[in-house]
Amino acid sequence: MGRPRILILGGTSEARLLAEALAARDDRDVLLSLAGRTEKPAVQPVPVRIGGFGGAAALSAFLKAGGYDLLIDATHPFAERISANAAFAAETACIAAIVLRRPEWQRRPGDRWREVRSIPAAIEALGPSPRHVFLATGRQGAHHAEAAPQHHYLVRSVDPVEPALALDNVEYILERGPFTLDGECDLLRRHDIDAIVAKNSGGAATYAKIEAARLLGIEVMMVARAPASIVKAVDTVEAALAAIDHLFPPAMKRGV
Repeated sequence: MGRPRILILGGTSEARLLAEALAARDDRDVLLSLAGRTEKPAVQPVPVRIGGFGGAAALSAFLKAGGYDLLIDATHPFAERISANAAFAAETACIAAIVLRRPEWQRRPGDRWREVRSIPAAIEALGPSPRHVFLATGRQGAHHAEAAPQHHYLVRSVDPVEPALALDNVEYILERGPFTLDGECDLLRRHDIDAIVAKNSGGAATYAKIEAARLLGIEVMMVARAPASIVKAVDTVEAALAAIDHLFPPAMKRGV
């Protein structure tokens, strides 16, 4: 066969690192697809497609029309709909699929986690009494805070929350990780934060807030991930590269 064609559904640091590794090898044709939710995405090492596909059937049609051999789902761990569409599309297009998903954070001694199933459940778990809440779930889930207007919210996101939340007590911070432990401790102290709402995203870029919460004794409403996909999953870029090589051995190994 010719050069294998690979479509990576990205938006994570792992997707970029995998694309970099594949670009350096230069024996695969790689396209990286980004949803386009971030206004100024980072520069990528391979050709990029921006925008959604319009559902699982449309993604399957795209894979077939482009002659792709492999679909890699390296989206955010909480992009459940995209991951479900990817699994369906690969199956209907009759091509291989891999999920690259970073490991979850694990509870450590001193962590005050209350595990919840969703952002609305996390907001409800804050209770009726007013609290100072660091809402660190990104802008897409921020509107759920409107169900509990008694709290004071600090909302951090890469892009602005639009429309602004219908809340009297809310402050916004526009920042992109990675974040430092000292910086997160200072942020939590300055805003008198006594609760954090966070997704169990895993990875190092945003873990500092969890470590800071542990050091300061702050409660974390930790939104759990959905059940794992049925697609073959790996949790590191190195494991993804090994899986790709297993599916499509490099030319040297094939004796070409």
